[in-house]
Amino acid sequence: MEFGEIEEFKKDLKKLSKKFSTLPDDLEIVKKVLTVSPEERPPFSYRIDGLGIETCIIKVRKIACKSLKGRGSESGLRIVYAHYKIEERILFIELYFKGDKENEDRERILRNFKYRD
Repeated sequence: MEFGEIEEFKKDLKKLSKKFSTLPDDLEIVKKVLTVSPEERPPFSYRIDGLGIETCIIKVRKIACKSLKGRGSESGLRIVYAHYKIEERILFIELYFKGDKENEDRERILRNFKYRD
């Protein structure tokens, strides 16, 4: 599986890594899991529908973060990514903490995929 990330995701990671120091290592674990099972797996992850684009966009709701001790996968961290099944590629779009933001940035998703599909 090949992984990539948009510039905005890189900024999200940098910002949140200041608050959650283990986040880069936690993201490597997420990548290992996605290499084996990149499709949606409710209740841990699900496809974001209603975007009007062909690309499969998935939101991971349950991410374990060592910086948030005692919360396990209920950390409140969320990752949004595009899954390209044929190319065996994942593109990370957004990373956020649910305590700071309620939902994914649909405008960001559309802005990055409107002309790619």
